Amino acid sequence: MGNCMSFQPSCDATLDRIISVLCSKGYIGNLKKNLRDLQRETEDLRAIHDVVKNKVAREKVKHRHMLKPVQVWLTRVESFNTRVDDTLSTSPAQLQKLCLCGLCSKNVYLSYNYGRRVFLLLEEVKKLKSEGNFQELTELTMICEVVERPTRTTVGQEEMLETAWERLMEEDVGIMGLHGMGGVGKTTLFKQIHNKFATMSGKFDVVIWIVVSQGASISKLQEDIAQKLRLCDDQWTRKDESDKAAEMHRVLKGTRFVLMLDDIWEKVDLEAIGVPEPTRENGCKVAFTTRSKEVCGRMGDHEPMQVKCLERDQAWELFRIKVGESTLSRDPNIVELARKVAEKCHGLPLALSVIGETMSYKTTVEEWEHANYVLTRSAAEFSDMENKILPILKYSYDNLADEHIKSCFLYCALFPEDYEIVKESLIECWICEGFVGEYQVLKRAVNKGYELLCTLIRANLLTEFGTIKVGMHDVIREMALWIASDLGKQKESFVVQAGVGLHDVPKVKDWGAVRRMSLIGNHIKDITQPISMCSQLTTLLLQKNGLDYLSGEFIQSMQKLVVLDLSRNDIIGGLPEQISELTSLQYLDVSYTNIRQLPASFRGLKKLTHLNLTGTERLGSIRGISKLSSLTSLKLLNSKVHGDVNLVKELQHLEHLQVLTISISTDAGLEELLGDQRLAKCIDSLSIRRLNITLDVQLRPIYLSLLMSMENLRHINVTNIDVSEIDTNENWRKSKRNSSGLHNPTVPYFFTNLSTVGIVDLNGMTDLTWLLFAPNLVKLHVGNSEEVKEIINKKKAKKVTGISPPFQKLEMILLELGRVAKAGEYLLDSSSLSIFEENSETRVSQAEKASVKCYKRLTS
Repeated sequence: MGNCMSFQPSCDATLDRIISVLCSKGYIGNLKKNLRDLQRETEDLRAIHDVVKNKVAREKVKHRHMLKPVQVWLTRVESFNTRVDDTLSTSPAQLQKLCLCGLCSKNVYLSYNYGRRVFLLLEEVKKLKSEGNFQELTELTMICEVVERPTRTTVGQEEMLETAWERLMEEDVGIMGLHGMGGVGKTTLFKQIHNKFATMSGKFDVVIWIVVSQGASISKLQEDIAQKLRLCDDQWTRKDESDKAAEMHRVLKGTRFVLMLDDIWEKVDLEAIGVPEPTRENGCKVAFTTRSKEVCGRMGDHEPMQVKCLERDQAWELFRIKVGESTLSRDPNIVELARKVAEKCHGLPLALSVIGETMSYKTTVEEWEHANYVLTRSAAEFSDMENKILPILKYSYDNLADEHIKSCFLYCALFPEDYEIVKESLIECWICEGFVGEYQVLKRAVNKGYELLCTLIRANLLTEFGTIKVGMHDVIREMALWIASDLGKQKESFVVQAGVGLHDVPKVKDWGAVRRMSLIGNHIKDITQPISMCSQLTTLLLQKNGLDYLSGEFIQSMQKLVVLDLSRNDIIGGLPEQISELTSLQYLDVSYTNIRQLPASFRGLKKLTHLNLTGTERLGSIRGISKLSSLTSLKLLNSKVHGDVNLVKELQHLEHLQVLTISISTDAGLEELLGDQRLAKCIDSLSIRRLNITLDVQLRPIYLSLLMSMENLRHINVTNIDVSEIDTNENWRKSKRNSSGLHNPTVPYFFTNLSTVGIVDLNGMTDLTWLLFAPNLVKLHVGNSEEVKEIINKKKAKKVTGISPPFQKLEMILLELGRVAKAGEYLLDSSSLSIFEENSETRVSQAEKASVKCYKRLTS
């Protein structure tokens, strides 16, 4: 019995230790509870799984794909579900093995392993549930599929398309702009570029096309781009601009995108929208179209491509397609008239298309004759012009900054079709009309005028012809006239009948409504009839009419007249005494007329600021001009009135004079003029003919020293100076020697404003090395000067230091050196140089020969 008593404690302890080991983690003892928890947690996990999977499926429709971590999690959950199902399927049999109230098992080994598996699955399901709380499930699927955009029939854009495409595909080009006037075909070309991306595969992840148009906000652009990227869900709509920009930047940052913005009117802030900057490294592209070259620069493309109007043959081909062969083939006369109508469109695709479609059902010669007449006399009255053409072009006008620049633009419509307007004269008219603003210094007003002019050029509302002239496309001109007449409602406020063959002043119903009138380039010989109540007229343009008589009664009623242009009426011999009654007159141009004298009453024009007497070869005197107290600009170049001592004395009384162009023929006149420092600074253009002042051949720089005080000199012509008239006064030469550029290498440029130099019939001069000191020289004419052997002498040039390479801005050089002379070595460094030679043996490259036509046109 003692042995039994001693055995019991030992057996119980062993059993306890076994049970403790088997049930240490509750694998057996907690099996029922763990199974219940596992089943409940698994149901929760499956619910989360279904939510995630359904959301991914919905977003897949929006072309978003599942994030990799989400994919991994879903796969793990599906694998887990399989294992759980297998485990739970055997739970009834496993529970039957339990005994001792579930604390033990009839088969401890099997129950232990099963309980351990259930326990581990329970731990895993809890972890999977916690990992299933995703902030983002999907991301945008970048699809390079480009849906081809429909485009209308095009002609003549093939070369522009290839040029634009090649530039856009250059590695160093991230931003590319296309600019041009309204209706020129920018969008059509842009669509063709877009469609070329459809032929590419793998180079870009996404191509985005957005139509911007006027007034587009950052928010609107974000929405448009987000729609293309399929970002617009409920969360997106709740974000502000900054958060949307961050989201868009995140999406686009890792992609190679192309963003195409059609019809932008101002700089688009890509950073504010959320578009990453396109660089060589990321390979992204941003392309856009605009009507403004200035916008191109603000966007970062400083060498944008201009989309120009079609050439004549291309324009006819487009027009022919729009009209249709069935209409054109009805009568040979229709074809001829159709060509004339097409020419009225001046290569503008919008006009060619609209007018061509309008004429496609006009099958009689009479209809085509009427169309040609309407387009010639008043194109705005042509069918569909006011509805489909002019309103589209008007957007460019509406986008101009303020009323002053709008007035400047409309003013250009006063000139005839295809007219090349001299910039300088145009700006002077703007100044007098008050469009430029108030400036005491004329130069500042002119600079402001050039700024306005350049703005219109960059807006593609004006076309630049070289450095001197601008023009207006005929359809743009029609738009301007339409606007100036209050969209056709007040046609008599802007009376423009320029170059239409008039022989008399047109009849106007209400002269009191006329603000500006242009009768340029007609055949009006005399104006005698008086006009009453012409009280609002501020500009009257009568140049190029062959006018020989202007009655005083005609101009008496024009009390508000500010600008009067009578230039190039080479028959008119004088001005009426009543000119003095134009008390508001500020600008008077009688250049290239045959007037012999100014009327005595002329002195009464107290507000006159600009007087142009250029080329008045019969004008004997302008005595009394000193009474014109407001005069700031006086142009006497190539007139009969030369700068003698008496004239200089008159000029000295013009206290406000700031611009003077003049011809000099006596040494006394030159010395007197240059002796007055104020007058010398006023000289803009100077012509010197057969001076008595004499110069030494070897000391030619002395001549330059005489001109150094003319710091504003822009144009100079020197004619008929003979070496036999040279003064050999050594003391005079020595006194001037140090002020000459060639004798003092440290002196800076003297002729910084000089742009045009003409030298004709000059003997005793072998080179023009002094031109080194004219860095802004644009045109050079050397005529009938056989002794001139070279433009720049190398030996002399070496003595001059601190001077940049010469002729960086030189555009044209005209050499007429005689039958025997050779031009010598020119040392010209300008890619834009064009040379035209007569009777010279100097060789000219093919590129230079190709430029001759342009030169002749600009100087004709």
